Amino acid sequence: MPKTFIFLIIGLFFGTGAGFLLAASTGAQVEGHAHGADVHDHSAHDHGEGTEGHDHSQLTEAEGPAPELSIAFHPDGAQSRNLEIIVQNFTFDPQAVNGAHVPGHGHAHVYVNGVKIARAYAPWFHLSALPVGEHEVRVTLNANDHTQLAVEGEPIEVTETLVIE
Repeated sequence: MPKTFIFLIIGLFFGTGAGFLLAASTGAQVEGHAHGADVHDHSAHDHGEGTEGHDHSQLTEAEGPAPELSIAFHPDGAQSRNLEIIVQNFTFDPQAVNGAHVPGHGHAHVYVNGVKIARAYAPWFHLSALPVGEHEVRVTLNANDHTQLAVEGEPIEVTETLVIE
């Protein structure tokens, strides 16, 4: 039994080495998750959000007192920030997502450099491992059906520049 185990280990060792040599000789490259000059583009990924068929550019006119939106950045390490989503006349309502529009309820969409990176169901969101440089952060208020909330045809959104040094 001990010889079998030793032969298994030797086989795995040489088999793995041979695989790497074969890959290297054919020009194959291992791709990682590099954080270069741009934030990773999540637009081609689903991320399990179930947003197929949602038109995020469609506007829903806000009813009642108009929601107000602003954002603030709070340091959380050298290249990360906590994004505070400050709202008035608006309730984050994760239980009702994908449901019918309820005035004054919904969630936010967070974009970095024009790419939607997430939905926010609460007033705080973590922006992690941003590359050094300027980043345009845009937050929109959205109804439960993912349409963007608007006042008199103007979307409720805010855009700020975040500088990572």
